[in-house]
Amino acid sequence: MKILNFGSLNIDYVYQVEHLVRPGETLSSVDRKVFAGGKGLNQSIAMARAGAKVYHAGVVGEEGVFLTEILRRNDVDTEYIEKEIGQSTGHAVILVDQQGQNSIILYGGTNQRQNRSHIEKILNGFDKGDYLVLQNEINELSFIMDKAYERGMKVILNPSPMNEKIQSLDLNKVSMLILNEVEGRDLSGEEDPQEILKVLSETYPSMTIILTVGVNGAYYKSGEESVFQSAYKVQAVDTTGAGDTFTGYLIAALSRGETVENSMNLAAKASAISVTRNGAEASIPIIAEVLDYTFD
Repeated sequence: MKILNFGSLNIDYVYQVEHLVRPGETLSSVDRKVFAGGKGLNQSIAMARAGAKVYHAGVVGEEGVFLTEILRRNDVDTEYIEKEIGQSTGHAVILVDQQGQNSIILYGGTNQRQNRSHIEKILNGFDKGDYLVLQNEINELSFIMDKAYERGMKVILNPSPMNEKIQSLDLNKVSMLILNEVEGRDLSGEEDPQEILKVLSETYPSMTIILTVGVNGAYYKSGEESVFQSAYKVQAVDTTGAGDTFTGYLIAALSRGETVENSMNLAAKASAISVTRNGAEASIPIIAEVLDYTFD
């Protein structure tokens, strides 16, 4: 079984601010740093640091070649990443306030330059039962999902950022949906986590659903099996990338046959550690740290 992450590759420009900017407000930043990012890159690195073998597919511009190098240094296979001359790499402008909360603006760039012949060529290297991990920061999402489903791959979708493109997908082809409570509300029309899970599981009875609810923990539901994982309490510095850390660790643990309980607990620990550090990719812990970390 192999894991293919067909995902975004971004350059993150992170600004430290006193509070998140309000409409019409001009706000000075306290600090600015540049990090590797993109939900795709973050999740690939999280899976790799959790011990999984991961193949990453995507597109970068010339200034984004360093993203490919970072993936390689983290033991992610990059043979399916293409470089486009004359095109800008995707990037994000991220504001982080004094409480560690963030606000993000995305520019798609080369993340919106996937082409169908390239997609089919990549998927030819994968077989029935292999994992395909997707987020909503690249184009041709429906085509990738359809072709992977035809091959019998297990499609894992993180529908972030949530928009009308997700609503147009055939979610019956998704084996596992990993989403937060805001995305859950948009897809189900419900507010309460239990009602979100109930509606989604009734609508997609063959789908495994993982619903994260921030400091209130996370829920796993697959058929009649339900597991709740509480969140570990830490002092948050920057929540950027916490969801990607959770997603990557969860997929990695499940892919190697860990129990649902152990997988959810490992993912919760890793994401809690990540929020105590700045940045997205830079904040993702390695598996040894997660296993040894002691929470107060």
